[in-house]
Amino acid sequence: MARRMWTLFEPVHAVTYFHPRARAAFEAVGLRGYWRGYFAGRAAPLGPVDAPTVTAAFFSFAPPMVARALPSVWRLATPEEALRARLTGAVQALAEFTYELPESHLVEAAELLEEAAGRVDTAGRVLGAVNAALPRGEYPLARLWQAAATLREHRGDGHVAALVTTGLEPVEVVAWRCRVDQSREFHQPARGWTDEQWSAAEERLVEKGWLTPEREPTAHATETFRSVEDATDRAASGPWRALGAERTARLRELLDPIATRCRTIIPPQAPIGLPAQRSAGVTLPG
Repeated sequence: MARRMWTLFEPVHAVTYFHPRARAAFEAVGLRGYWRGYFAGRAAPLGPVDAPTVTAAFFSFAPPMVARALPSVWRLATPEEALRARLTGAVQALAEFTYELPESHLVEAAELLEEAAGRVDTAGRVLGAVNAALPRGEYPLARLWQAAATLREHRGDGHVAALVTTGLEPVEVVAWRCRVDQSREFHQPARGWTDEQWSAAEERLVEKGWLTPEREPTAHATETFRSVEDATDRAASGPWRALGAERTARLRELLDPIATRCRTIIPPQAPIGLPAQRSAGVTLPG
């Protein structure tokens, strides 16, 4: 159930990363360039944090890539301005995708998703906690998006915790994933790792039994990563148990047409790991 619900609220959240209106909203407050908006918008609930904090929380990025954005982005826009920009852009994007749906549909979806987000266990989940603590949105689409953001980061925190138990370094996780069903050409520059770091990571993956000498994923690695996904689902299941089977089923019905529209803006190579984008049943943080 937790994974099924994730496939519905994740696309709602993802408009903030991929919709032109979301990028325009960040640019309007001085955050020009995709990565300035990304790092400022996603880190803003934490306050004016520096690069090491975000590197640790986001997990999969090379430290120098994060350091190029933080803390310098806070000279362009305050966290409060970044928060307003990300919500404005997300709401405008969702308005474009949901204008044909009745207002009552959006209100009910927002109320149910917001209730689920209000049931997250924030212990040990920093990004989930700071998003959960943000003020409630004023309008249904704002409430819907903020609830999706809270649930998304809550699940992501649990996923990172599960990844840490594997003993893999962030670059090793990304490199392994790209030997499964993703593109190194896209993900290496998108996460900021150098050729030398990437090659060294693959060598370590061979030594650790995650890749064969021919750089193919091993059965051990596939099974271990599947256990990471299972742990991620278990850690994210609390809100849906609290909401109950009947209301969760109703929320699925309400979110399905919204998520279907939002998926159209997500590039196929995006590292989100939604089922339509993957073949190995694994996700990647961030």
